[in-house]
Amino acid sequence: MARNLTEMNRINNTDGRTASRARLTNGLVNNDGKWLLPSSRGVQRRISRRVKPLASWIVYYALLFSLCVSVGAGLLKADVDFSNYDTPLFQQMVNRIKDKGAARLGEGVNTQDRYFIVPFAFQDRWIKPQLSHSFISVIRVLADGKQPSLTPGFRRGRYKNRNFEAFTISWVPHDFGTNPVCVFDGFGSRIFPKWNKCPIVVGRNFRLDETLKVAMNDKSSVGMWGPYEIRKEAFDLGVKRKLLLDGGTIKYKADDRLTRKDRVAINCFHAMANLEELYPNGGFLGTGFRMWGINGTARVLIEYTKAVRDKGLLLEPVDIKKDLYGFVYAPERNSRRLYDPFPNASAYYQ
Repeated sequence: MARNLTEMNRINNTDGRTASRARLTNGLVNNDGKWLLPSSRGVQRRISRRVKPLASWIVYYALLFSLCVSVGAGLLKADVDFSNYDTPLFQQMVNRIKDKGAARLGEGVNTQDRYFIVPFAFQDRWIKPQLSHSFISVIRVLADGKQPSLTPGFRRGRYKNRNFEAFTISWVPHDFGTNPVCVFDGFGSRIFPKWNKCPIVVGRNFRLDETLKVAMNDKSSVGMWGPYEIRKEAFDLGVKRKLLLDGGTIKYKADDRLTRKDRVAINCFHAMANLEELYPNGGFLGTGFRMWGINGTARVLIEYTKAVRDKGLLLEPVDIKKDLYGFVYAPERNSRRLYDPFPNASAYYQ
């Protein structure tokens, strides 16, 4: 008997809840079966309390997504510096190298030679591998008041009463800037190097001004790190690498997975990477997935900070993200929506 009463109560409660749901549903649906907001203020407040947070989250994530897309595309950035807009790109970069190098040297007497490296990269808005490049300049600042022997073929200069010599490792096809660089040609060539139809070509080590001219003609965004001070042993390794490239025994191939180990042909990345090891691997699939342009040079700096600094050849700490400074092409002064993938950048047009 008690069991039957309990069961009847459970059924009545269930029927009551079901009827309540039905009344609420009827209030939200019209005769055509379309959902409506009921006129009851209590229900409206309950729905409003639920809908408003949901709407707020939708708006928040929509704005956040749009910000991420803009930043990833290099569009939503602080204003680019236009104060040196009329100064040619090459001169802007040289001036920055001199100023930062002078700050590192200090105002006192420089009693011994000092050595520096300046890594570079450039790429276009779509980061196409054929329009991307990694390269590096190596600098020797001569001791004050001394006239040691200079290296033939190196660029020479003077800044704040200090003499210096410099060279650049910028390994590219001999017709770089004239004909497109073949990187991947053929179905599946990015994954399987044997399927890549790009030929091995004669390479040439471009000077810094020649390299920047190509970047300027392509309206590329150019990044630089440093200068970072290094020991003489690291400078000597850079000289050794330059002489090897200039010797004519090494050729160029952008996808060098099958050619670098036999010292047949290498790309710009491996020409400057880890000066102690001639042909180190470059990340995913050997050559690297999107491992060109800024990413390519950043990868080189990772090797430098691990292998070179551990051996005492790199004398300064490296912050790959914060140390990066850029130069972006602007068709007119104070142009907007420039391709600016850098934390800080200056504008150029010539």
